[in-house]
Amino acid sequence: MGRCLVPAFLSLLIPGGLWAQDSPSGSREVVRFEATLGNVKYVYGVAPAVEHLRPGNTLEANTLDCFGNAIQKPGDRLSLARGDNPLTGPFFVDGAEPGDTLVVQFLDLKVDGKQGLGAFAPGFGALNETAYTPMLHQPLPERIWFYPIDGDNSATFQALDSNYKVKIPLHPFLGCVGVAPQNGEARSSVVPAEFGGNMDAPEASAGNTLYLPVSVRGALLYFGDGHAAMGDGEIAGTAIEVPLRVRLRVDVLKNRRARWPRFENEDRIMAAGIYRPLDDALRIAYTELVAWIHADYGLSELDAYQLLSQVGRVHVTEMVDPNYVVIASVEKKFLPSKKEAAP
Repeated sequence: MGRCLVPAFLSLLIPGGLWAQDSPSGSREVVRFEATLGNVKYVYGVAPAVEHLRPGNTLEANTLDCFGNAIQKPGDRLSLARGDNPLTGPFFVDGAEPGDTLVVQFLDLKVDGKQGLGAFAPGFGALNETAYTPMLHQPLPERIWFYPIDGDNSATFQALDSNYKVKIPLHPFLGCVGVAPQNGEARSSVVPAEFGGNMDAPEASAGNTLYLPVSVRGALLYFGDGHAAMGDGEIAGTAIEVPLRVRLRVDVLKNRRARWPRFENEDRIMAAGIYRPLDDALRIAYTELVAWIHADYGLSELDAYQLLSQVGRVHVTEMVDPNYVVIASVEKKFLPSKKEAAP
């Protein structure tokens, strides 16, 4: 979710994957970890690792929902949550050093429960007054919606003020996935930035690969904030918030650093722009996409810029957090063949 509303407070298996030829493609070992309320974290930063992973390892783990699984029934209040977006991790990835890129391939994500929830609270949300967007109206009151997870791979929205119901298809993804920031910083689990973090990107889902810049030894991978589905912008501040079961694979691209998070699948390359105001986030995303096309597909920057003006796509993942997140993308069918890697 954008921010949980606590009031007070590879080996690459995807054909043609980015830089796949540079991947060490190490061990196929499976590592398992169980997250609990007692071992989750609430910041991205340098901390003792909960497990070590080698390049090529598969990790099977779980996440708590953004409220730490504290909200279970009507009448429960957001104040029951201990903090925002509890994170599973960190995981130390052997061989990852500053200047490298961490590769996270999402193999499978499943909802780990029978219900999800959405909420809003005073002082949070795109259409609510906040400390940075004061308005004359009174803040919207706290409200919580429960979403039954159905056997047909859907969740059911039930209106609170009428009898209306509608099914929403599931698209499980991680709202939070990131690494330790650079310069010794520790950043809240609410924050998205260059290190990834609370991007609320539906692209963090099965079948996609994420590339993150490594700033500390071992990268220190964190993830959490499971979503069953979410609309663009996450405007009320929450998706359908759920715990997840996650299976992913890690790898390391040596001496190749992505400046901002990137996603890729068989059909598309996608670049994240993360900042405020929203237009600067969009500029970052498209500038990164131009640079990616130039470096890997050989078009000049100006030709890539013009091409994206015709076939580029963009969407806002969230506009409720300390930074906003935009994903710019292009289908690979519009691009030249990838340049061969230097020996």
